[in-house]
Amino acid sequence: MTTNAFPDETHPITWPEGFTAAASFTFDVDAESCTIAHDPTSTRRMSLMSHQSYGPKVAVPRLLKILERQGIQGTFFIPGFTAESYPDVVRRIVDGGHEVAHHGYLHEPMQGIDAATEASYLDRGLEALAKVAGVRPAGYRAPWWELNWHSPALLADRGFLYDSSLLDGDAPYRMAVAQDGAQDTDSRDIVEIPVDWTLDDWEQYAFYPGVTGSGVIESPSKVLDMWTLEAEAHHSQGSCFVLTNHPFISGRPSKAVALEQLIERVKAMDGMWVTTMERIAEHTKATVNEVQSHARIEIPSQPGAGAIFTPSRTRETALS
Repeated sequence: MTTNAFPDETHPITWPEGFTAAASFTFDVDAESCTIAHDPTSTRRMSLMSHQSYGPKVAVPRLLKILERQGIQGTFFIPGFTAESYPDVVRRIVDGGHEVAHHGYLHEPMQGIDAATEASYLDRGLEALAKVAGVRPAGYRAPWWELNWHSPALLADRGFLYDSSLLDGDAPYRMAVAQDGAQDTDSRDIVEIPVDWTLDDWEQYAFYPGVTGSGVIESPSKVLDMWTLEAEAHHSQGSCFVLTNHPFISGRPSKAVALEQLIERVKAMDGMWVTTMERIAEHTKATVNEVQSHARIEIPSQPGAGAIFTPSRTRETALS
């Protein structure tokens, strides 16, 4: 007997006619950028650099063949530095009909940086993607899924349709750009398509000595079972299953086989819309009229002063 999961009541959504839930297979093509951003001296480590370059050199072509065989389009979040370093690979992604989205320039650490610095990362990444692939991305995913409170406005300034960096929902929603109650002066919004660490291959497979991971690399069969259960739950509750893969991880042989088996299972779910993040965002913008802000907590500097909680708000707006 199948037990239906309870839906995300905070972010109600209906899907296009004929569909009852959505799924998107996404790929963060970090290549060397994430290790360099974490530790610039990692460029001295030849073996580590080869571990990261496996992504664009070997894994991306393999993953593109899988997507072609399965007849689906994915979303590839690409740092600008990766695009400049592997332009032929990025153009091959575009030629395959897949979505290219923004993922920083050098996968820069985002936590606590000021707006001007963050804007420079965004602009440099946009320039690289335009130069290499001739694309102006609709979507953004922050490195390490780390947004700042000023990030939504920076994205809206640059015409982004959606972000995929927050973890507070099972379904996409419209997010207020003004996160401090100043919606009277900035009424813009962008779509947020939430993510989940459970649905990230990094937590299951990633390991490199002295860089990341516990040394426990999970079996692809275990991961396939876990992700299948997640997909079934999202399907039963009518929400949005978003899987995040890193080619240098999930593009390895046995993991790629498991990923294709997962794609086959998700495609077979009745009424599951398997599509790109951009199409999901376009649908959300066109059909959801509630715009939500996020609760904020401020801690005064003086000891013992307690905390200030500003609750989230919801407003209605016209559909696009």
